[in-house]
Amino acid sequence: MLPVALQHVMVMYAGAIAVPLIVGGAMKLSPAEIAYLVNADLFAAGIVTLIQCLGIWKFGIRMPVIMGVTFAAVGPMVAMANSGLGLTHIYGAVIASGLFTVLVAPVFGKLVRFFPPVVTGTIIAVIGITLLKVGITWAGGGAKAADFGSAQNIGMATLVLVVILAISKFGRGFLGNVSVLVGLIVGYLVAMPLGMVHFDHVNEASWFSAIMPFHFGLPQFEIGSIISLSLVMIVVMVESTGMFLALGELCKRKVDAEDISRGLRTDGIGTVIGGVFNTFPYTSFSQNIGLVGMTGVRSRWAVACSGVILLIFGLFPKMGAIIASIPQAVLGGAGICMFGMVAATGIKILQRVNFESRTNLLIVAISVGLGMIPMLAPDFFHSLPSWTAPLTHSGITLAAVSAVLLNAFFNRAQTEEEIEKELMHSAHSAGAE
Repeated sequence: MLPVALQHVMVMYAGAIAVPLIVGGAMKLSPAEIAYLVNADLFAAGIVTLIQCLGIWKFGIRMPVIMGVTFAAVGPMVAMANSGLGLTHIYGAVIASGLFTVLVAPVFGKLVRFFPPVVTGTIIAVIGITLLKVGITWAGGGAKAADFGSAQNIGMATLVLVVILAISKFGRGFLGNVSVLVGLIVGYLVAMPLGMVHFDHVNEASWFSAIMPFHFGLPQFEIGSIISLSLVMIVVMVESTGMFLALGELCKRKVDAEDISRGLRTDGIGTVIGGVFNTFPYTSFSQNIGLVGMTGVRSRWAVACSGVILLIFGLFPKMGAIIASIPQAVLGGAGICMFGMVAATGIKILQRVNFESRTNLLIVAISVGLGMIPMLAPDFFHSLPSWTAPLTHSGITLAAVSAVLLNAFFNRAQTEEEIEKELMHSAHSAGAE
């Protein structure tokens, strides 16, 4: 369980620490304060991951879901910082938007009937394609790397990818389950003598850091900031719904309205926990869905173990700094494999769709096209009001909204009985094959 759990943490770590680094920089915090934000982020991520995986009362989807800070909130939070609002105002908005999410989660949970295979397949495929951009950027060495796309970076990503593929083909049992971890370790060991691994942050990191509630002061509640982050959380819930359905597909488990409600409530309570412990809104990390597909390990207990590791990393920063020293080119080799797996899962779901109907082709075509806009033309919506950014800057959200609305227009929303019948038919067809 421990190697599988560590594998999940290594995959999500770069994304997990990026948001506190960005917001801390925008707030002009000292290096020590930014380091505290990172530690608090890992600590809270561990707590929320445990709730999501294990479940407490009506919280937690009880599936292998790892939680991390959402990038969707970065723009509004940086805007708050640039307008002169302090961290306490941001945390007030974070807590309030989290409570808002908890309250509306049951309503979102009932929208599952608007997500037949033509919608879920499209959304999941777009999630994978969007993530592939991240994996390719890692493989090149990172977005701001001076040697981006160098032969060394591409060679390192290729080495990791080859190791993962070789183990996936020839490995059996436990070894096959940790193919990504082995690939990352091999890449890391090869990168060290090549001078690609730097231990400066490891040496600077403290051995222990206590994470205290309201470290930066009591939260302050400003209505404009609360509305802004509440809109972000609506976007987060749309994306999370698609991710839960994708994970259900990989875990061979039907995800119903109550499952989605419990998962979304955890996004909300996790965001409240984030505000209390000096960090930001939380969501399900889509990077790790691909890892479930790659390894075939569907155990929620393994990812709960990842939550414990994140807790430890938050309290013992030097351990987390070691993981942070993994070169991005090494992560890229694994990322291409895992994120492509998410896209392939979406394509697999679309195989169930009746494409003899031209309207279904239109739903997929238009939704995928809209989902690609933020990735292929980032400035496409630059003339729209700033409050639309959470929607227009997310290809996943654009694709989800488009697919749901077009399906409702062409096919109308399915009843629960129709969904059950379609799922039974799909399962029967898969069994026959």
